[in-house]
Amino acid sequence: MEKLIAYCGLDCGKCDARIATLNNDEELRKKTAALWSKLNQVEILPEQINCEGCRVDGKKTGFCESLCQIRQCASSKELETCGDCAQMNSCEKLAAILSNNDTAKKNLLSCREANKE
Repeated sequence: MEKLIAYCGLDCGKCDARIATLNNDEELRKKTAALWSKLNQVEILPEQINCEGCRVDGKKTGFCESLCQIRQCASSKELETCGDCAQMNSCEKLAAILSNNDTAKKNLLSCREANKE
């Protein structure tokens, strides 16, 4: 389960892109592409909805693979997640997610504790 927590703390196990990818669910890809297009104000096509998780080997969406500043930062620092970063609470890259998703911060703190063991 821990590897399905993204660098930012979001749960990839609950992500519609991952679910659509694993189940080859074209309807869920279409629904996810439409929602993400609206939220991000950019066209995202259903065929771009292919991801197996942020921190696992396998497919990633184009954003997650190469544009996500959080993933790039944590990966370059060789962190398991942002929970292992001393700047987690003051990070501008992470702030939008943590301010909108209480579970993400709990996930990061939980991963941090697990990494100490």
